[in-house]
Amino acid sequence: MTHDHHHEIPRYTPEQTARALNPPAGRNGGDLVVETLHGLGATTVFGLPGQHALGMFDALRRSDLAYVGLRVENNAGFAADAYGRVTGEVAPLLLSTGPGALTSLAALQEAAAASSPVLAISSQIPSAGLGGGRHGYLHELRDQQASFRDIVKSVHLVRTASQIPSAIAAAWESALTAPHGPVWVEIPQDVLLKETTLPLVTAVDATPRELLPRPELIAVAAHALSHAERPVIIAGGGVVRADAAGKLRALAEKLAAPVVTTFGGKGAFPWEHPLSLQSWLEDRHTTDFLQDADVVLVVGSGLGELSSNYYTFRPRGRLIQIEADLGKLESNLPALGIHADAREALSALLESVTGREGAESARDEVRTVLAKVRTRIDAQDLALEQRVLASVRQALPATSPSFWDMTILAYWAWSAWPGPMHSGQGAGGLGYGFPAALGAAAADRTKPVLAVSGDGGAMYSIAELATARQYDLPVTWLIVDDGGYGILREYMTDAFGETTGTELARPDFVALAESFSVPAVRTTPEALREDLSKALAAPGPSVVVLPALLKLFAPTHLPVE
Repeated sequence: MTHDHHHEIPRYTPEQTARALNPPAGRNGGDLVVETLHGLGATTVFGLPGQHALGMFDALRRSDLAYVGLRVENNAGFAADAYGRVTGEVAPLLLSTGPGALTSLAALQEAAAASSPVLAISSQIPSAGLGGGRHGYLHELRDQQASFRDIVKSVHLVRTASQIPSAIAAAWESALTAPHGPVWVEIPQDVLLKETTLPLVTAVDATPRELLPRPELIAVAAHALSHAERPVIIAGGGVVRADAAGKLRALAEKLAAPVVTTFGGKGAFPWEHPLSLQSWLEDRHTTDFLQDADVVLVVGSGLGELSSNYYTFRPRGRLIQIEADLGKLESNLPALGIHADAREALSALLESVTGREGAESARDEVRTVLAKVRTRIDAQDLALEQRVLASVRQALPATSPSFWDMTILAYWAWSAWPGPMHSGQGAGGLGYGFPAALGAAAADRTKPVLAVSGDGGAMYSIAELATARQYDLPVTWLIVDDGGYGILREYMTDAFGETTGTELARPDFVALAESFSVPAVRTTPEALREDLSKALAAPGPSVVVLPALLKLFAPTHLPVE
């Protein structure tokens, strides 16, 4: 099947031609950047100004784009990542040269791991300094793009003003072509500052390419699923990003196949559905059940460390893997690998499979597995942890998104949170929760957003309390304060019998938040639900501090002593 992407080029009227011939005075390369973003459909940009990037930032003043400026580039990257996750749209991230750009690297790694469409546009030293010589310009790197090539999906270099619209359009298309991902555009300072007589940039076409499954592979997969006796489905983040939850549910019901969602795929399948195995992937009962299936359909997951219960998942049946990221196809386990967008592949399978009997026995098996999981957790003296998570769930309005840092309560939420959630588990860096929540709030100010951090991760993001206040963003930040890096404390105690570097002095978070004019409250596990509900209901930003020492449930992937 071929796709004809030829479009008629609109003929300009004499009036339009006259406007093109007489562009407004006082425009520069930075204006071409913001005009192109506007023409592509961007409405909000994130970033942090710097000397070489001032041409872009000055041009924002002449545009309709909303700017959200964070205080640390990495946090600006996390905010853009979250904006891309909740909207499915490209999130532009404006950065300066050298240290400014490099400070965003950890956030771009998270965006790459989580397939978030972040469009990073960085300045560069003046053109005269390019080429690897050591000229001594401020922020100079021998080869700035080399620092990003290993992390982003594609790199787009600009060296003249006329290259700007096409380079940004190509990057935009790359970011939105499955699998989504961060992309990098680099423009020298002099190109951004130089006055331009180029006409105003109007509509720009950057339609992402479709990633369709090969029909012979769908035929083989549909045959295997239709004739399976005990099919199961593992649904990953690719299902969520492709907006394919409805297709997945229809396929699961047609096949009477139990569905487990990965931590990145939460929300891909209804939590309380009778075929839902929920997200207990770090549990031996779930792993055993998946291994016993005769056909396992994996959709939009690479079956990485967490999704495979730390690589202990060894299916005895046939594995079918639908994955948009070619590098993840069969990267961990042999499978019938189908390189395709999840929505396109699920649509094709839905048309091709024949329905199966056995829904009642599948529902019984799901109930049995979940009961075994519950029994295992209940035997571990973890009532406090379950109560805290339940209180957070009850306090958060059903339509509000939540963003979780790498903290013990988040590790609980990966398995036990009933529905969609966003976390930094793709790359696993600290400091994701609060700046990400700010990015989501910038995308939709009509509902409160929850951020969850530990005290260690919170210290990465304190500067963004100023951002939350400056833009009056409706984000409530829950900080679980246990006086250190709690999960590392557990890991080191288990491995070595003692800890090093995990215990932390920390501020009075309530007083600190109030010094930013952000209302804050110290709570207890008993009062958490009420205090968090009040904070979420109040307009603007707020902080809730919970002093608590939480434990994680015992792992099931380690050999029994």
